Amino acid sequence: MKKQFICLAAFIFAIAICHAKNAKLSQNAVNINIDYNDKVFPGDAVFIRIQFENAKSRKKNLSVSATAEITDEKKSVATCDFYALGAKKTSAEFLAGLPISSWAESGERQIKIKYNVQDEGENEISLPLEIEKKDFESGVIKLTKEMSSISSDTSPEKVEQSKKLNAIINSIHSENIFNLKKFILPVISKRRTTSFAERIIYKYPSGKESTSVHTGIDFGLPKPPSSGSQPHMEIVAPADGKIVMAENRIATGWTVIIEHLPGLYSMYYHMSELKVKAGQMVKQGELLGLSGATGFANGEHLHWEMRLNSMIVNPDFFMNDFAFTEN
Repeated sequence: MKKQFICLAAFIFAIAICHAKNAKLSQNAVNINIDYNDKVFPGDAVFIRIQFENAKSRKKNLSVSATAEITDEKKSVATCDFYALGAKKTSAEFLAGLPISSWAESGERQIKIKYNVQDEGENEISLPLEIEKKDFESGVIKLTKEMSSISSDTSPEKVEQSKKLNAIINSIHSENIFNLKKFILPVISKRRTTSFAERIIYKYPSGKESTSVHTGIDFGLPKPPSSGSQPHMEIVAPADGKIVMAENRIATGWTVIIEHLPGLYSMYYHMSELKVKAGQMVKQGELLGLSGATGFANGEHLHWEMRLNSMIVNPDFFMNDFAFTEN
């Protein structure tokens, strides 16, 4: 089949002026409507919602396949398939999410959407994307002997636990669409002890040092009441999803992982007690467990992490209408 390229020059010009997040076009008797976020910071994500609709009568149901790719000077930096949100005889709607590395440099990028309708040939749409500059915080964490021991642990048990976790976050199940609404915070505490993608220097009891990027957000306990001891924080599901891990791990202590969308997972570490189990479906606001200091932790807190297509992404990004449900 003949390969076609559509350069949306007029649309690109318009978006540069008004910073629009919507594009409409027609191609091969198909009307296309696209919503996406055209400006991001390093560590954010780009979500693209696209609807195809027949512009003329067809005898058979509309069949569409599509992929999205972010390019930097003709080099691919992220790619994924769209997954179907719903289909009718004359229309089909899809969503795709692409992570932006926390190391990404500011500047212009391109989003390329390739699609095929009714096996009539591949078409391509090019959309502009701007990555804005962001400076991340830096900090120092002094490790206890117990934390140092966990960090250097190379036991078969820890290796197998890592393999299991990686197998989960590397999995993309196109049919598992559990949540399209913006997230809420998993705790009531507003005290953040370590920020997302903070550049951390770990200092070991031996005097050695190592550097790392913090993969999530750490929430410390709120200030205790003056009258007594401080209770654990309740940790709730920030969005609907499926529990795909609920167990104790050497590195992260009592751990919960929730699948929300194909390739999108949220993770909760160092808990003292779990209130859910693997395979369970949860609703936004449902209790997951209580905060703690289990695993690689030097004090009671919640580590909240999110992964998109296995890459860390900023949990705060999902507090907005990332799937364009409010349009």
